[in-house]
Parts: sequence; C-alpha cells; structure tokens
Amino acid sequence: MKTTILHSVSLIVAASFCTAALAAPSGSNIVTTEKLSWRLANQLAAEAVGICEGRGYSVTATVVDTTGHQQAVVKGDTVPLQSLSVSYRKAYTAYSYGQAFDKTSTGELIRSGHGGPADAALNTIPEVLFVPGGVTIRAGKTVLGGLGVSGAPGGDKDEACAAGALAHLQDQIGR
Repeated sequence: MKTTILHSVSLIVAASFCTAALAAPSGSNIVTTEKLSWRLANQLAAEAVGICEGRGYSVTATVVDTTGHQQAVVKGDTVPLQSLSVSYRKAYTAYSYGQAFDKTSTGELIRSGHGGPADAALNTIPEVLFVPGGVTIRAGKTVLGGLGVSGAPGGDKDEACAAGALAHLQDQIGR
C-alpha cells in the first residue's frame, strides 16, 4: 500500500515537472519555463527573514524555482545550522506537492491529509519535508516555485512569515 501511494505520488510530481514541456509548440525543440527573476526571488526570501526578525525570530528563507533547485537563500544573523536544509526542504515540498495537490502551503498539505500517517512514505522521498513553513509561489494558476522558512519556534510561525512575504510581494509576482 505504501509503495503504491509512493509510486502514484512520484508519478504526479514527475508529471507536474514536465508541464512546461507539454506546453511547447508542436515540433519545437525549445522549451521555455516561467520563473521569478533572481532579484525578486532574493527580495522574497529577504522579506520573509525580515518579517520573522520583526517578530523576534532569526530564520533562513529559501526560494526554489520551477526546477526544484535553490534560487535564493537568505540567512538571519543567528540561525541554527539545520535551518538551511530545512528551509530548502519546506520550499521544495510546498512547490512540488503544492502543485501536485493544488495546495498553497505545507501546512495546508498536512491539514488536507497529505504527508500524514497514511502517506508517511512520502516523507522518505529525498528533499521532502511535510512540516509547516513552506508556501507555494503562484502567478495566477501558474506555479513558479516555493518559499520555505525555518528557524522560528514552530512551523506555524515559519509559515506565517513565508505567507506574509508572499502576500507583500504578490503584485510584483502577478495575481
């Protein structure tokens, strides 16, 4: 059962990464994808760190692009070492599974039943972490990446900083 769920979800995620390729004109050998500019990705990560700093938390914020790779990372002044990898994994999970299940955050994924005990096998996939603190970056219905925050005393606080940064910059990203 766990293997079947893991296989099904892996296929969904793989298909979602191929969406841009399917959208290419017939006969074209060139594939284009949309993503945030590096400046806007950096601004988004910095905004999340700044919001958390204003609330008394030192955090790391990571933006992943449509390839699932880090596009921008901003570390607060006194963050613990593990916040770097955790923020990346939250961003990756918000991007890949937010897209696959049409959710806006890792917290929403968990609340909707994804990543919990029935889907525990999902947490064995490298880079995946079903913990609150990641938000899916969208321009309209187009998924452009994920923003993950780690370091505050609780994933709910991380996620609030990520969501606040995204809301603050959504007009620049696109509605």
